[in-house]
Amino acid sequence: MDTHLDLIKLVLPQFLVDHFDLVKNNKEKQEVLHLYFEEKNRPPKEETSRILIAHGFHKEITIQDFPLRGNMVYLHVKRRRWLDKTTKEVVQRDWNLVAQGTRMTTEFAAFLKEISRY
Repeated sequence: MDTHLDLIKLVLPQFLVDHFDLVKNNKEKQEVLHLYFEEKNRPPKEETSRILIAHGFHKEITIQDFPLRGNMVYLHVKRRRWLDKTTKEVVQRDWNLVAQGTRMTTEFAAFLKEISRY
């Protein structure tokens, strides 16, 4: 059992832990933490009938997440894309990473929406 991975699962959104690798982190100034993620090279399960090869990444997006121990947290996420060897079509997963109309994760936006009701 990897205790570091267990700890990360408690702190970060589950989809990041399952589908992305943490490739870099950076603590900027005193109270800003940047975490950099790249999607794992595992083609979508619904595309198993196709022959796919890794074809780079989409442009990195930055998402504000829950603060941790007084630090603002920004997640820098690079989504992967694949190329179908037969049709030359670009294939990607359909991620809904950002809450509609915000620059925050869906979980964080839901949390803020919930506490604003009180």
